[in-house]
Amino acid sequence: MNTSVTKYEINELENEESWRMFRIIGEFVEGFDSLADIIPAVTIYGSARTKADADLYREVEKTAMLLGKAGFNIMTGGGPGVMEAANKGAAEAGVKSIGLNIRLPQEQACNIYANRSITFHHFFVRKVMLVKYATAFVIMPGGLGTLDELTEVLTLIQTEKIKPFPVILYKSDYWSGFVTWLREVILKAGAIDEEDFDLLRVVDTPEAVEDAVHTWHIDHVVTGVKALQLQQP
Repeated sequence: MNTSVTKYEINELENEESWRMFRIIGEFVEGFDSLADIIPAVTIYGSARTKADADLYREVEKTAMLLGKAGFNIMTGGGPGVMEAANKGAAEAGVKSIGLNIRLPQEQACNIYANRSITFHHFFVRKVMLVKYATAFVIMPGGLGTLDELTEVLTLIQTEKIKPFPVILYKSDYWSGFVTWLREVILKAGAIDEEDFDLLRVVDTPEAVEDAVHTWHIDHVVTGVKALQLQQP
């Protein structure tokens, strides 16, 4: 059996890779153009599998509504479950409800409560957009995708690739095992530092989420802007 790769096949592959780069750049440009006006925004992560009749769904909806009434736009991955609940709460609050959808083998449409949506082909472009315009990150109970987003955000803050924003874990009973593992295994192994835990806040109510985000925004953003204005001639 002849398994050699022909010169024609190599050229075809090179052309395909070149066009893929243009598509990736196009997705970044679309995201930057569409999201430039959404600050301040809070990104809410969580499971797509949460049902609409679940207590968590209602709590996420209330959390997003409270954040919206405090002046924050809400951004999610645009799917069902926690994402839908967050977009619904944002829509009820009358703020921008952004859904950043992803093309999957099983077609996923953006939920109906997102009043602004973008559909991405590449996960990494979508993840950049979910982080780039956020003032805070709220991590609701979720699965592997949520864990991926949580650890990436923490890594970006730890390595000073993005500014240190609040990373809020919702529901202590859900996340306590993760936090305990970090302390008893990862910290003891010397793979992280004690101050890395300053990046995390664990809360149990929608009101506590809103208070943590709003307080941080006033202390670190609003106060900083006012101080800068006073320094100008």
